[in-house]
Amino acid sequence: MPLLIRAIFFIFFVEVLKIKQDFLVNEQIKFAEVQVINENGEKIGKMSTSKAIDLAYERGYDLVLVSPNENNPVCKILDYSKYKFEMIKKAKEAKKNQKIIEIKEIRLSPNIDKHDLEVKAKNANKFLTTGNKVKVSMRFRGRELNFINQGKEIMKNFCDLLIDSQIDKEPKLEGKNLTMFLSPKQK
Repeated sequence: MPLLIRAIFFIFFVEVLKIKQDFLVNEQIKFAEVQVINENGEKIGKMSTSKAIDLAYERGYDLVLVSPNENNPVCKILDYSKYKFEMIKKAKEAKKNQKIIEIKEIRLSPNIDKHDLEVKAKNANKFLTTGNKVKVSMRFRGRELNFINQGKEIMKNFCDLLIDSQIDKEPKLEGKNLTMFLSPKQK
């Protein structure tokens, strides 16, 4: 059981280290005078840094530099450990709600048959309905390079077979490959 507790502590400790400490706290603040906001969000006014630190210690909080402007630095009186915990919690929540979009590739050939094109379009529809982007590529070999217009026509037919898709990038020849990017239609 102690091993499990150690693992949980380690994971939490690593998460704390990932959050970069952007704010200066208490004695780390090097400004002579700062604008002070109390723990309720009310403006106290401008005072010397040492006085502000003493005021924060009297109330049982920390003095945190929120806005490090040279002309008018702003400090807030708050519980720094609680504030840091909330920042970690927000970062985890944002990471959890993040949606990762993948790019799936479908390869066509200049002499593809109608049924094969339909099967590839069916697979592309699956990718698009799950929210992924699709890269459609066609490689030209040898004498096939003379029929690039035919390849563009095949790509246009491929797009017509798809449901609820939009073209992000029109078919473009890059070297010997003709590529096009598709994404799900925005609602």
